[in-house]
Amino acid sequence: MTSSSALVLTTTFLLPLNHRPSFLAIPSHFSSSDGHGRSRAGPQGKWKCCSAPKDKSASMQQRQRKPPRRSLSGKSEPDVDPIGFLSKFGISHRGFAQFLRERYKALKDRRFELYSRFIDLKESASGYEILGMHRHRQHRVDYMEWAPGARYCSLVGDFNGWSATENSARDGRLGHDDFGYWFIILEDKLREGEEPDEYFFQEYNYMDDYDKGDSNINVEELLRRINDEYWEPGELWPRKSRMEMVSKLYEQMFGPNSPQTDEELGEILDAETRYKQWKEVSKFDHINDRPCFDVIDDGKEFDIFSVKGDPVSAEKFKSKKPPLAYWIEMRKGRKAWLKKYMPAISHGSRYKVYFNTPDGALERVPAWATYVLPEADGKEAYAVYWEPPPEDMYKWKYKRPKTPKSLRIYECHVGISGSEQKISSFNEFTSKVLPHVKNAGYNAIQLFGVVEHRDYSSVGYKVTNFFAVSSRFGTPDDFKQLVDEAHGLGILVFLDVVHSYASADESAGLSLFDGSNDCYFHTGKRGHHKYWGTRMFKYGDVDVLHFLLSNLKWWVAEYQVDGFQFHSLPSMMYTHNGFATFTGDIEEYCNQYVDKDALMYLILANEMLHELYPDIITIAEDATFYPGLCEPTTQGGLGFDYWINFSVSEMWLWLLENVPDQDWSMNKIVSVLLSNQQSHPNMLLYAENHNQSISGGRSFAEILFSKADEQIIESDNVLFRGASLHKMIKLLTFTMSGSAYLNFMGNEFAHPNRVEFPVPSNKFSFALANRQWDLLMDEVHRQLFDFDQDMMRIDEDENILSSGPPNVHHINDSNMVISYNRGPLLFVFNFHPTICYEAYCVGVEEAGEYQLILNTDEVSYGGLGMLKRDQYLQRTSTKRTDGHRNSLEVSLPRRSAQVYKLTRILAT
Repeated sequence: MTSSSALVLTTTFLLPLNHRPSFLAIPSHFSSSDGHGRSRAGPQGKWKCCSAPKDKSASMQQRQRKPPRRSLSGKSEPDVDPIGFLSKFGISHRGFAQFLRERYKALKDRRFELYSRFIDLKESASGYEILGMHRHRQHRVDYMEWAPGARYCSLVGDFNGWSATENSARDGRLGHDDFGYWFIILEDKLREGEEPDEYFFQEYNYMDDYDKGDSNINVEELLRRINDEYWEPGELWPRKSRMEMVSKLYEQMFGPNSPQTDEELGEILDAETRYKQWKEVSKFDHINDRPCFDVIDDGKEFDIFSVKGDPVSAEKFKSKKPPLAYWIEMRKGRKAWLKKYMPAISHGSRYKVYFNTPDGALERVPAWATYVLPEADGKEAYAVYWEPPPEDMYKWKYKRPKTPKSLRIYECHVGISGSEQKISSFNEFTSKVLPHVKNAGYNAIQLFGVVEHRDYSSVGYKVTNFFAVSSRFGTPDDFKQLVDEAHGLGILVFLDVVHSYASADESAGLSLFDGSNDCYFHTGKRGHHKYWGTRMFKYGDVDVLHFLLSNLKWWVAEYQVDGFQFHSLPSMMYTHNGFATFTGDIEEYCNQYVDKDALMYLILANEMLHELYPDIITIAEDATFYPGLCEPTTQGGLGFDYWINFSVSEMWLWLLENVPDQDWSMNKIVSVLLSNQQSHPNMLLYAENHNQSISGGRSFAEILFSKADEQIIESDNVLFRGASLHKMIKLLTFTMSGSAYLNFMGNEFAHPNRVEFPVPSNKFSFALANRQWDLLMDEVHRQLFDFDQDMMRIDEDENILSSGPPNVHHINDSNMVISYNRGPLLFVFNFHPTICYEAYCVGVEEAGEYQLILNTDEVSYGGLGMLKRDQYLQRTSTKRTDGHRNSLEVSLPRRSAQVYKLTRILAT
């Protein structure tokens, strides 16, 4: 046959997928997939039809001209420089630069591997939509689980009398695919006297309490309406028999007794001539018949985009609406379902997954279970099928608050948030703690220990079930109400997520989940934490990435959380789990002990979260100062919004426990507070968090108010010293350098006791596993709370945390005085335990009147009240001090701090 530069297209009408009846539509996550929502097509999803190129060099240039990389939203992304942030911070280490380049190459391969299975990053993080237990629209429940090491899988539970054979899938039967995913269907049961549906595709809108099928329209009537009111006469013909049109076209070209062999066929005219002859003979109406697509031959090489459609028929097609309104009439509601069916598995039923493995039979809590009852009182752990009726499901009332300019985070643990010696609930936290957080002036809460864990004494860090809220505190709907009420108060909700390791528990957790040791975790020593007895994820495995990325998206999509703190990053970023001496040498961040797979997972996690949820906040908990934590992933960074600087809280703890306060060095304190600020921006600081209180230590208040640690002989000075240092430490940490601040629950009013979870050593006592909210009625603790509240209010009014780095212009070790500007405010600290300064001179740049807006020595804050009212307003003098053109002479009582604001500018 001869070839031509033009390609003949027949007039067959093809209806786009989104204009087909709903019963023909395929869910997007199943299209072009292996049956489990994991696309095998990968990124090569576009096809282009063209003839052989005339100019091979031009063709090569076209293939090499790659389109700009696009994000999930379709927008062009900025150019990628895998070592971009190095020049920003002046890092010139060749080995580290090479490491970043190699990591970027490996990241591209990892993305390709992901996208060849899951199409894009969004789908790779949407596994919870198909894995686990889900109700299907066709009166059934679908269950999917990943267990590549198993050879038999079944569901057992209350719903089937714990039978391991009733609902099962064997190797080669039902849903066991090449990737190790098992698929089981639980059919709803017909009630006695009811007949099965006539059509297998009959759908039930299970969540709606009405019945669209009350009109009693049958399928024949539905199809007749579609044919009469939607399809054009010519459009319906080729859909009835696709080969009929082809055979008629062949007959028109070659006659009724057309040749059957190449010899009989003889010489054939070129395609364009044959098409024009056929078009002249057929002479159908292009407007009233089916749409016509023609070929415009302008002498150029054929490309699929040069095919032009008839504009009249195209406009007619665009003006049509699909017949979904008719098809919805066939969808029955929940009333009809309840009348005809009984659920295959009822809400609240207990269930587990049963595996037959080469090493024997196993029962496991499903990895994607959303509600789990942990092992207690000798009973095994079970998953609970959570599908409350529509009238009982929680309905969201409030929208997510806008992200504030500065973050003031209140760190909480729900279980210890009550005054009683018990495990507190979500509902108690919502009604009692959230109003306190709002009143205290914080704009975000960070919850740890929320994800299900078997061992309560692990503080929630040994997670067993990553998609389930802890049943100790309440139900999934109770947690939704907590988040919703927090949003109603304008409070963001962050989750302390533990993806750096997992519980080693086998009965309820993921360890040896399918009987093999390499399902979710590394094998051998690599798969175990060196000191904590936990399991280490295999971050280089696509299915493990699928699990972890989906877990992050699940908490945002299902519970509307606003951000994550990634717990203990050194445990995952280094094969030594962070238990090594770091000297600051850049070589320590690119040597053989760095887990490149873990770093790539963190990059993918941040890219996914920030692309799908632009307002999300991610916080890195890293004590090793890994370079580029908060730099864009396109510039070689990991993409976090904030990172936690541990060194500040460790400095304060060391000073309080080991150095008399009269020997504190102001220069060392300031250097620690300002260290790493330039090379690691976006610091989150805290004076103390739960680590000081929980990890076998004492809270700052317990140290400061203990008479045994008092350096001064007079016992009546214990409270004054403790309260003064408590206020000054928090104010200095809050205002000097960080761009976000965190406070552990109770520390705002100097909670005196450490936290101790019930363990065998304390005979499982809850005496220290609570918070003493009644201390707010005590004068000292109430005064400290009032100070903390006013400190938060200053940031709310003046945006201290978001105002950039401070200008520290006065540090005097002998006088123990620190002074600096940040934003519009002047801060002055006198740490000296005995000396008061009547007219201490500090420099200011702007001449004017400065108003005292916060004073730790106020009587209302537990101070001595040494400043008089006439000293609250200070006017500058022209004396040059501390490198500034003007100065203030301020009165500084011992162990006190003051905050001034410029209220009036004077002409100079």
